[in-house]
Amino acid sequence: MLRRRRVPPTPGRWAAGDGGAARRSPSARDPPSTRQNILKTIALGQMLSLCICGTAITSQYLAEKYKVNAPMLQSFINYCLLFLFYTVMLAFQSGGDNLLCILKRKWWKYILLGLADVEANYLIVRAYQYTTLTSVQLLDCFGIPVLMALSWFILYARYRVIHFIAVAVCLLGVGTMVGADILAGREDNSGSDVLIGDILVLLGASLYAVSNVCEEYVVKKLSRQEFLGMVGLFGTLISGIQLLIVEYKDIASIQWDWKIALLFVAFALCMFCLYSFMPLVIKVTSATSVNLGILTADLYSLFFGLFLFGYKFSGLYILSFTIIMLGFILYCSTPTRTAEPAESSVPPITSIGIDNLGLKLEETLQEIHSAAL
Repeated sequence: MLRRRRVPPTPGRWAAGDGGAARRSPSARDPPSTRQNILKTIALGQMLSLCICGTAITSQYLAEKYKVNAPMLQSFINYCLLFLFYTVMLAFQSGGDNLLCILKRKWWKYILLGLADVEANYLIVRAYQYTTLTSVQLLDCFGIPVLMALSWFILYARYRVIHFIAVAVCLLGVGTMVGADILAGREDNSGSDVLIGDILVLLGASLYAVSNVCEEYVVKKLSRQEFLGMVGLFGTLISGIQLLIVEYKDIASIQWDWKIALLFVAFALCMFCLYSFMPLVIKVTSATSVNLGILTADLYSLFFGLFLFGYKFSGLYILSFTIIMLGFILYCSTPTRTAEPAESSVPPITSIGIDNLGLKLEETLQEIHSAAL
């Protein structure tokens, strides 16, 4: 992460946190620098939250005012934009970063990644048809502990006690937000089958966690362009096939006009910005930190909904925002650690060592020859 305020790690066991960055000098751990990094992290996280807020508002306009329910079409447009921009960029690169070279080596891995990303988006949206808004908001947070567990085993992230406390504080803020929704009368959709909807939310949240961990690995170990290019390629193919299977009737029934088209474009641009900026934020922080930061996206949507959709205001919304931001700052205040394999105890082979070994063998052979005589 950006924050560095910790004692130096034990040699050969721990590396400086988040992606194995090199240790910083004492001057880099001064409080002013730490505060600047925390503020920068907060600002980046809230920028992503505003992008998510934009997608929520445009989707709600399409669903409530124009009775358009085509989430897969919305995702398909976003993947097409990623394909046209980042996949084409990979196609014109040279060397091992070329699109064909990447496909030859890792095509099946990126198919799985694209499938996880597409289905995560689809399952969460589909869950609203079966379960309540409260269930979606609460169970969607299940992705955070799954993300931390995957980061532990795949990225070798090591958390301190303060990180678990910070996550608990953020989840408390989400609970406060849900309570505010209930008191404000927004919880009026009982759903047709709550159990199915809850299962869909849990599956979608888990797939989001898988996608985010893979994104952090690719962005920090390989490149941002490779991740976005591959997601654009396989996301377009998978969402396009699924679009023809599950939504062709809904799309055929849309009464197109310029307002509906503008809302689709606005949604796609917000999603494109979200996908483009998130790797940049993950590269300087972590996937867990980003997911904690974007918990405020629902609150931004609620604040805009006060003016656009006539939502009732509750002071608990302000309290919820404060609690989530407090937990986020608490998480960012202490960097995670990244485990590394212990250094080998075998001394390195040098030319001097080889020469000494040769002299020793020569002396031994002479002794054996003398004894034989």
